[in-house]
Amino acid sequence: MAVNSTPEAPLPVGEVSRLIGGWIDRLGAVWVEGQITQLSRRPGAGVVFLTLRDPSYDISVSVTCFRQVFDEISDVVSEGARVVVLAKPEWYAPRGQLSLRAAEIRPVGVGELLARLEQLKKSLAAEGLFAPERKKPLPFLPQLIGVVCGRASAAERDVLENARHRWPAVRFEVRNVPVQGVHAVPQVVQAVKELDALDDVDVIIVARGGGSVEDLLPFSDEQLVRAVASCRTPVVSAIGHEPDTPLLDYVADLRASTPTDAAKKVVPDVGEEYERVRALQDRARRCVESFLQREERGLAQALARPSIEDPHRMIDERADHVSSLVDRGRRTLGHLLDRADSELTHTHARVVALSPAATLQRGYAVLQKTDGHVVRAPDEVTAEETLRARVAEGEFVVRVDA
Repeated sequence: MAVNSTPEAPLPVGEVSRLIGGWIDRLGAVWVEGQITQLSRRPGAGVVFLTLRDPSYDISVSVTCFRQVFDEISDVVSEGARVVVLAKPEWYAPRGQLSLRAAEIRPVGVGELLARLEQLKKSLAAEGLFAPERKKPLPFLPQLIGVVCGRASAAERDVLENARHRWPAVRFEVRNVPVQGVHAVPQVVQAVKELDALDDVDVIIVARGGGSVEDLLPFSDEQLVRAVASCRTPVVSAIGHEPDTPLLDYVADLRASTPTDAAKKVVPDVGEEYERVRALQDRARRCVESFLQREERGLAQALARPSIEDPHRMIDERADHVSSLVDRGRRTLGHLLDRADSELTHTHARVVALSPAATLQRGYAVLQKTDGHVVRAPDEVTAEETLRARVAEGEFVVRVDA
């Protein structure tokens, strides 16, 4: 609606800004296409800031969106990418600035294709098809190698020539198939299954030269990925160049950056192996010689010991020591016996001297009552009492008269 204003009654800037904001708020969400020229994702922030530019008119507009909206396409979208944004226009009145609040972001062209591949990659990874524990080890020296590649392609030539140069005796079972176009996926899948069914095939190499994202699409097909995941034979992916990473690289048991790199990783170099064997032989010889020399030194040191050089010397030394101890023991025992005999003689003499028998030998007698008590005083006996008298040579009976 029109706003009345005159030179005498102009509208303030704030009022104009407020009116513009009101008009913009009545606008609904619109789809906008442009190129991302600036991208700001602050750590921990819940909002992502973008600058969307129209190269045709050299016009830019600020775009904000929640982090979860941008995270859905963050793996395939960066600065310089073209996108289509579903956004609602917003007017920031204090600064008079127009911006867009994005609710959905979609890549355009290759970006959209990469987004679909990223979604398929996440889905297959969730099933465990890319898990490291599912990877099968490659044989050290494969006798028969299965190769799936384009007919008369540089990839086939790189694999065969480099492998034969490294190990001339290696053999190949080649399956030539289309490596791009509508017929590529079913024929590559069939070739992989045929080689996997052969018991003599030790490893399978799927090889293709470089190309655009669209050219390498067959090697990101879900049917091919599942076919490789179900193989019992180890599979090597050698698609494109180093930056190219189709989904086949994730499910294969080994990823090679190029077909030449696949030949180097699958087939050992005969010259390198010969040098490794020679080095191991030299190392084994040095270890054995070192062991023998160490044992010889130990044996020489053992033989140089006095106990081995003169075994009887220690016995003789110990015999003299034992003889000395025996003599010392005999002397000590003799001294102890002599001392004990002397003490026994003295004790016997004291016992004899203190014995009542010695007193009796001098003419004394001991009077005892019939109950055995010794008479020590006259009042202990009565008249006519019978006593026993003990003398040195025996005893006899006496009777008390008075």
